[in-house]
Amino acid sequence: MLITKLAPGEVFVFGSNAAGWHGGGAAATALEEFGAVWGEGHGLHGQSYAIDSMSGFETLAAEVATFLGFAATHPELTFLVTEVGCGIAGYSPAEVAPLFGGAAANVLLPERFH
Repeated sequence: MLITKLAPGEVFVFGSNAAGWHGGGAAATALEEFGAVWGEGHGLHGQSYAIDSMSGFETLAAEVATFLGFAATHPELTFLVTEVGCGIAGYSPAEVAPLFGGAAANVLLPERFH
């Protein structure tokens, strides 16, 4: 699913690098369209949430766990997750999808993560 618009209360979740250099892919979309901030590679900014997917798999796993905790405490928001880590970071959906196990109902995962 290509996300081009967000309704109020929706958040675009994308893979980033730790430095927050949102130069391509979903990160560039987050920067251009959904309020991501250049230089901020983690967390909620505008209607976007950055997950560091470029600093190794252990970091990705920790970032996803932090995100899932955040989403669980913000049921008023709906999180539209892109295929985090499956672009330039080089992981497959089969590797990343299990990290999102137990996600709250307000976390909508890409089809290939099911």
